[in-house]
Amino acid sequence: MAYEVTVDGITISSNEELSEKECRAYIHYIQSKNHNRNIERINLDFEGDDVNLGYYLEPQGFEKIRRITGYLVGTVDRFNDAKRAEERDRVKHM
Repeated sequence: MAYEVTVDGITISSNEELSEKECRAYIHYIQSKNHNRNIERINLDFEGDDVNLGYYLEPQGFEKIRRITGYLVGTVDRFNDAKRAEERDRVKHM
């Protein structure tokens, strides 16, 4: 990749020089396919009339959901003392 430019905080690498308008068009296209995700980096490889488009999205966090004492929960912070004791004393299978 010979050219590298940063547009809106996104690094775009390419084997051809691109205008800012073209860069924004690629960013818009990727964002339309990946709603609510942030783009980290874009790689463009031009081969004649074809373009190989590669991009990396920022990692997305998730909340672990477990079934504890008959309830689907992420944390036990809302459990009373008895439910917390039941969770603490259960046999954990790994």
